[in-house]
Amino acid sequence: MVGKLKKLVVATSSSALFDLRESDRVYREEGVAAYAAYQIAREAEPLTPGDAFPLVKKLLHLNQLLVGDEQVEVILLSRNTADTGLRVFNSIQHHQLPISRAAFTGGSPPYRYMRPFGCHLFLSTNPEDVREALDNGMAAASILPSTQQATDDKRLQFAFDGDAVLFSDEAEQIYQASGLHAFTANEQQAADQPLMGGPFKPFLAALHELQSEFPSGECPIRTALVTARSAPSHERVIKTLRAWNIRLDESLFLGGMSKAEFLKAYGADVFFDDQAEHCRLASEYVATGHVPHGISNKKR
Repeated sequence: MVGKLKKLVVATSSSALFDLRESDRVYREEGVAAYAAYQIAREAEPLTPGDAFPLVKKLLHLNQLLVGDEQVEVILLSRNTADTGLRVFNSIQHHQLPISRAAFTGGSPPYRYMRPFGCHLFLSTNPEDVREALDNGMAAASILPSTQQATDDKRLQFAFDGDAVLFSDEAEQIYQASGLHAFTANEQQAADQPLMGGPFKPFLAALHELQSEFPSGECPIRTALVTARSAPSHERVIKTLRAWNIRLDESLFLGGMSKAEFLKAYGADVFFDDQAEHCRLASEYVATGHVPHGISNKKR
């Protein structure tokens, strides 16, 4: 089985991996030169974990459970220069994270290096960087601050919204324009027609492939669909995933109920959703990534 999987590659910004709020304050209030001096003077002072740190640590731990070549890699994509980024790399070493590849862009858009690195996902705290990645056909999310406490549980549980995340926003456009009745009627009529893929389809496919590397019943990765859809609009979703040959471990069709309590019950390590309010509510319970994609975000 070794070598069958194309490596799962996740990119993270330095501000998602570590807590750079004080550094960012210096940058905003005092400028680039003061920020550079601040970081260089503190090169030997390790940064504390940021909002994406627990997820990154769990992802990298998967390599210890797999036999053969490392099949999960985390890349650092940072707007820092190499000078100001040295503190970040020192912090990576301090926390014993096996991260060796990075691109320091000196303020330029980091998404340009996702494809050369083969990245399936980019996690950042910079909404503009996330939008640029999404606009260029790559999965990305803005990690929201969360009160979630990191756990020692090695199981890694992903949760995804459906429309505009795993799937395109084609059905959501009908809902926004014409309401629930028109949306439901369209989904019933198109039940046998698979939805087009959304920005997170390739990432989900890579996760599904990684899951297949583990013996049955021993996989530490679980995936869940957590959607506002309900019957009868559920059928098109099920048949779409079947057409993609992708299996999800759990599917929650909530019919408009708040997702937050369900995500807590599921034990999600991270949840991805396109709607900012859903993300805000979810972030009170689990780490959450806002995916500013589709009609709901274009209206803003």
